[in-house]
Amino acid sequence: MKVLSGIQPTGRFHWGNYFGAIRQYISLQDNEQAFYFIADLHALTTVRDANVLQQNITDAAIDLLALGLKPEQATLFRQSDVPEVSELTWLLMTLTQMHLLEKCHAYKDKKDKGISADAGLFTYPVLMAADILIYDSDVVPVGQDQVQHIEVTRDIAQRFNSTYGGEFLVLPDKHVLDHSAKVPGLDGQKMSKSYNNTIPLFDTPKKLKKLINKIKTDSTPLEDPKNPDTCPVFDLYKLFATPEQQVDLAGKYRAGGMGYGEAKSTLHDAAMEYFGSAFERRAELESRPDDVEDILAAGAAKARAKAQEVVERCRTACGLRGKPASL
Repeated sequence: MKVLSGIQPTGRFHWGNYFGAIRQYISLQDNEQAFYFIADLHALTTVRDANVLQQNITDAAIDLLALGLKPEQATLFRQSDVPEVSELTWLLMTLTQMHLLEKCHAYKDKKDKGISADAGLFTYPVLMAADILIYDSDVVPVGQDQVQHIEVTRDIAQRFNSTYGGEFLVLPDKHVLDHSAKVPGLDGQKMSKSYNNTIPLFDTPKKLKKLINKIKTDSTPLEDPKNPDTCPVFDLYKLFATPEQQVDLAGKYRAGGMGYGEAKSTLHDAAMEYFGSAFERRAELESRPDDVEDILAAGAAKARAKAQEVVERCRTACGLRGKPASL
């Protein structure tokens, strides 16, 4: 199975990113082919500060490696280091129908809100399709909100194949990520940068403790029983704890005599233990920036080899290389 996924460097990864997606990406890295790219071209639609983008890209690479992505098993690279993806985007753009893009969520949502959308956002799904198709990907892990992009990719690929009369592009299937794990933010809503309620993966222990103490809880007195099933602190604790540990803390909630401060302290300790080895790996990688750059360069070389093969196939189909058979 050939797996591909990309992640945007629009800010530091948080607990929601990890438990909602990154953890599952890493679990798929043992497949026949696994390409994981840092989607810096996509990030240009929202990040307009060159220094910030560069730092985000570096942090994304280090974070993914620290969290367990193994470059000997999974190819990690920057999207922009494979220029063939931009060429394929144009080839696909020439036959992508406007109405298909007008239905896409990101553009439609902005339009419905009366917010102006630039051409980058409007054509974003075509670049995403090129990202997927250029590596002959069989499977793309996505969240439920990204399923539409796979459907658009399949539509574009089918139109290309039909227009030029051949199986030039592989139609990918979706692998819908399991989002059953609830990852609430500091305010109890879904953890998201949009809500400014995130807990970064690699904050210092002191900063992490300060953030966890900000998690919104109710005003139940310390001595009274509390309901773990409605508490965001307990929801987050479940991400890190064994079933036995969950039962133990839930019992303390229901028995009374435990304040939310103690529950938050327990959550902090569990998170630090869970990510402890990743913290150590990250510190080591951060001290070896040249090695990280070498990993990205090697990944780009491998990705480009495959991308060039697919683009050559598509160029020939379009008549951009050699003479058409009829001539």
